[in-house]
Amino acid sequence: MPHASPSSPSSSAPSSSPAVLFSPSLPSGDSVVAALRAAGCVFAEDEASLILTAARTAAELVALVDRRVTGLPLELVLGWAEFRGLRIGVAPGVFVPRRRTEFLVSEALAHAPHADVVVDLCCGSGAVGAALGAALDRPEVHAADVDPAAVRCARGNLADAGGLVYAGDLFEALPDALRGRVDILAANVPYVPTGEVALLPAEAREHEPLVALDGGADGLDVLRRVAAEAPDWLAPGGCLLVETSERQAPAAVAAFTRAGLTTRLAVCEELYAHVVIGVRG
Repeated sequence: MPHASPSSPSSSAPSSSPAVLFSPSLPSGDSVVAALRAAGCVFAEDEASLILTAARTAAELVALVDRRVTGLPLELVLGWAEFRGLRIGVAPGVFVPRRRTEFLVSEALAHAPHADVVVDLCCGSGAVGAALGAALDRPEVHAADVDPAAVRCARGNLADAGGLVYAGDLFEALPDALRGRVDILAANVPYVPTGEVALLPAEAREHEPLVALDGGADGLDVLRRVAAEAPDWLAPGGCLLVETSERQAPAAVAAFTRAGLTTRLAVCEELYAHVVIGVRG
């Protein structure tokens, strides 16, 4: 989940100034670009191309552009977000997968390229589980989230991978038969400190559930819980991967180490991504 400094779901959010609704009299490509640019969308041409492709009628085009210029994240306007080349379905009230989380998936695959059992904890839309399922050779994919809306969304996105999605709080949601069998445990936990939630971009604050953002006083409450219980679920050599912020990384590494995991921090400067990786011996 995001920290206060990274970008919002869409990389080019409309400005906070009052939006002018799109005119239905000129539903052309140029008018769509002009409307998006006037609303403050930095990549207006790219967004216009996606919206024009999604719209089936002129009336639908008008409706989609109006939703975008009034501040709805592009992913929710389209109904999907791109993640590692996949189209991940998203819905109102569900956390939108971030591009930087692709780094977590890459690190998981580098550590366990032949993983048989994958768990996507705090799964949101199920993007991480879907990406791992697509990259690995027919793994057993499980996912869980405490939010019913996320569970519904993830079930749709993991259907092709035969993934099983459970509703519940962290490991309590998982079947006991998974204990000691998990090769990749990806947990994209919320890690925004409670006092910084109000600093998030409006697209996150207004359109994503608080439970997917708020990580407690220092942002690490959920991460500590996951790290403490993970060794019981990991297979020998299995890995736990959690995204965090640069500022929180030392404390996150310490939490993994206290849990008895062999721990390292992986950083991708391009995506401004920090992933803590812990391996069960």
